Amino acid sequence: MPLVAPLAADHDGEVAELARFFNETLGFPPNSVLTMQRRPEIAKAFIALNKAVMANAGRVTSEQKRLIGYIASLTAGCQYCQAHTVLAAHRYGASDVRISELWNYERSPLFSPAEKAAFAFAQAAASVPNAVDERIAEDLKRHWSDDEIVEILGVVSLFGYLNRWNDSMATSIEGGAIEAGDAHLGARGWTGAKHR
Repeated sequence: MPLVAPLAADHDGEVAELARFFNETLGFPPNSVLTMQRRPEIAKAFIALNKAVMANAGRVTSEQKRLIGYIASLTAGCQYCQAHTVLAAHRYGASDVRISELWNYERSPLFSPAEKAAFAFAQAAASVPNAVDERIAEDLKRHWSDDEIVEILGVVSLFGYLNRWNDSMATSIEGGAIEAGDAHLGARGWTGAKHR
């Protein structure tokens, strides 16, 4: 049971209009945003940040951003966000095999050296305490520009917020996210735990 229940999707007209963004990425407005709308300014600011961070502004693709978000969420342990990120990654073109091999990204031939550097950085940046070291930073800079690194860390940081929000709130998980979690993550122990 969530700490605070989400409000109806049409509770605040302005938030509802802004939240249409999630219909593309997830197919529904997430319960995290529907809970945030209890303070509409928080919901609006979060949606604006989400749009800015997840925009496809260059070489870091929409699919890669969702995979980076998944790695950050896996590192933080947020099962709500793990399901959301694999659902969105799939919607943005990630194949079932790329999603299943993400567990093994360091050794998988399905990921480029640039992706592996971004994923290692995401894993280290999402760790507590932070584990970004000189080797990880140098490998990241070898493959990505400064602007792209800002995008990558923006994704990790956005999901840091979401991981804490959804795990602390025990946000109830939506049907489409449950299906994605069961399909893509269930064999690896994903249950949806406190979010069901």
